[in-house]
Amino acid sequence: MTDSRTPLSPFLQYRPQLTSVLSITHRITGVLLCAGAVLLSLWLVAIAAGAETYAAISGHIAAWYGRFVIFGFVFSLYYHLCNGIRHLFWDMGLGLEITTAYRSGYVVLVATLLLTIVTFWAGSAS
Repeated sequence: MTDSRTPLSPFLQYRPQLTSVLSITHRITGVLLCAGAVLLSLWLVAIAAGAETYAAISGHIAAWYGRFVIFGFVFSLYYHLCNGIRHLFWDMGLGLEITTAYRSGYVVLVATLLLTIVTFWAGSAS
């Protein structure tokens, strides 16, 4: 006989915590980076294929949806980088306390936003 008080699944009964949300986001950004690498490769192939092909692709890049994809790729890149550095510290046994883990999680979020904003600011300034 099973105990009816045993939770069915963490996804059904537990509140999401910052660490779990950041972990899931890390995995999602990894997948987005793979998709972005394919798009980056297609862009490079379009450049190599000639001016006509590049002109066709650059119209999509300049559109609102193209800029949205680029923003998502850059955000994913910086998030994955910052959170990966955080995980490297954890692998060394540093920052595993709950308060430190939460603090470093907030640092990852702020650093990601700042790096993304600075990148787009620098790109628009040139």
